[in-house]
Amino acid sequence: MSNYEKIDAYIDKNLSKSLDELKRYVAQPSISAQNLGLKECAQIVKEMLEKRGFKSTVMATDGAPVVFGERKGKTDKTILIYNHYDVQPPEPLELWDSPPFEPEIRDGKMYGRGVSDDKGHLTSRLHAIDAFLTEEGELPCNIKFIVEGEEETSSVHLHDFIAQNLDLLKADACIWEFGGVDHRERPQQYLGLRGICYVELSVTSLGTDVHSGLGGSILPNAAWRLVWALNTLKGEDERIRIPGFYDDCVQPTERDKEFMDKLPDMADEYKKRFGAKTFIKGLTGGMDLKLEEVFVPTCTICGLTSGYQGPGSKTVQPAFASAKVDFRLVPNQKPKDIVQKLRAHLDAEGFSDVEINFLGGEPAARTDPDDPFVKLVSETAEEVYDAKMDIVPMIGGSGPNYPFVHDLGLPVVTMGIGYPDTKAHAPNENFRIDLYAQHAKHTARVIKEFAK
Repeated sequence: MSNYEKIDAYIDKNLSKSLDELKRYVAQPSISAQNLGLKECAQIVKEMLEKRGFKSTVMATDGAPVVFGERKGKTDKTILIYNHYDVQPPEPLELWDSPPFEPEIRDGKMYGRGVSDDKGHLTSRLHAIDAFLTEEGELPCNIKFIVEGEEETSSVHLHDFIAQNLDLLKADACIWEFGGVDHRERPQQYLGLRGICYVELSVTSLGTDVHSGLGGSILPNAAWRLVWALNTLKGEDERIRIPGFYDDCVQPTERDKEFMDKLPDMADEYKKRFGAKTFIKGLTGGMDLKLEEVFVPTCTICGLTSGYQGPGSKTVQPAFASAKVDFRLVPNQKPKDIVQKLRAHLDAEGFSDVEINFLGGEPAARTDPDDPFVKLVSETAEEVYDAKMDIVPMIGGSGPNYPFVHDLGLPVVTMGIGYPDTKAHAPNENFRIDLYAQHAKHTARVIKEFAK
């Protein structure tokens, strides 16, 4: 492996400069769920890329714009780096220890909405690029960036964007948006993400809310109607009751089980982290918990809305009720197929009045564990983190990696600044500055070794 003494020294010496750039980036709200600040933030990303000599453009979609950047390097090999500039809503604001869009450094961590998910990953990678441009005057290989603004709302327009720009995005390998270390400080390499199908179910039973003393006796209640419909989706045994839901599921292979067996038992860690006393389905830990966490699809009620929810009492019968529901999918399951099966199920159960609004989704996708790029990322991580990188076949979360794996045909690897207590999507989102610097150093090694 090459000597990285000068590269590492640059990263350490100029760390505060990179963090200042990140602060400006985070200070721009970019909440995709509220269509807030997306164009402004895309422009900031464009400027950051252009600052490094990347030919960059903001490209329109039917939703938030995508920022594309490209700079040539010494070799013809090309790495495509995927990030997103949109963030989750910061609420509840009262639970933040500092304003979410005024990033603050405390006790070796930076706090703010989007610092970890996903703005810090982008600037840490740009910091590695700065090191090459300063110390070597050029990049070891070609680098392309694709930075979208709808990842937090299921990347609803990204698949079409990629399909329309296959030649522009052509590359040899892809570095994904996130990654990091586990509770043991071991770097993790995730080879796949579950898919997702996100829907809103709604019922309108009346033209207006009604006094419950009147309506409760003679008029239909939207909230009850929705509850009864939801109750048909999953039983107390946690098995999803939609006919045909499991038909296309792919079971974990023996190789998958071998990888999972090498990972630590997370039962006690999860109980501590989330304040849980038990797991569902009678799970206690071990291999059963590991496999259930990532290789089994889910149906989750993410939110319920109906009627009066303010302080005190208000005797009202709601005319409208809605629920946000997500289905996490395993390989071979398709979001639109799940919506069709959901529609057929609700109709068969007598709930044709329940409307389905498909809010987005993507299939699951995986990278071959034997791909040379996976090996390269793992080997270079060991030098930086002084620990072997764990190979994780799938994770429970979702992301738009399907078009990268299947349309662009790329191996997709994960690496990043994450750690178990980043609080992504929650108040006091943060990252550790030491991991930010380590990720920049790891990125530099991946780029240079890949170029050989």
